[in-house]
Amino acid sequence: MAKIPVYSLNDLKSTTDDAVTPYLTSLPKPCNFVAINTKSNVRLILGYAAVSIAAVSFYVDYTKGWEATKPWILPAVIAYFALNLGLTIWIWGVEAGQVFEGMNNEGMKLWLCSSTKKQSALYKLRILRVSSSGKVVKEKTAVAPFTRWFSADGVFHCGAFRQWLASEIGIPAPTTSEQ
Repeated sequence: MAKIPVYSLNDLKSTTDDAVTPYLTSLPKPCNFVAINTKSNVRLILGYAAVSIAAVSFYVDYTKGWEATKPWILPAVIAYFALNLGLTIWIWGVEAGQVFEGMNNEGMKLWLCSSTKKQSALYKLRILRVSSSGKVVKEKTAVAPFTRWFSADGVFHCGAFRQWLASEIGIPAPTTSEQ
């Protein structure tokens, strides 16, 4: 089992965030959620478009030379920076820490956004559950120390995290066999 450096808040948060989607999408029916990946897809499109522009510009300049590519480089650089600006705005403004967006079989939507503060080993999870009719069923912020699901030597205890997440979201807690 991989160990996480317990003094790295970024690693603790990333590992915890990465455990959310597999758990929520693997719950038994009717509690399971289907992930909605629209925001991730937009992020990937913006990022890959910017990298593609840079790669094509490099390749054409390398093969054709500077004089042949000079008229196209400035527009390519502008497009690259525009796409990266769009990507940055998307990550900070639209995704805003979102780690999960999904819907269950009954049409209930679930949004989870996580955050941590520097020098604080607390995991903050903003939870929003909306019914299929659009009514907010639950909106709360849950806070817990990382030590609740990480051991002192950095081992992630999935069962403890799943128990905490289930209790905060308001879904049935996993049984021992599901952990």
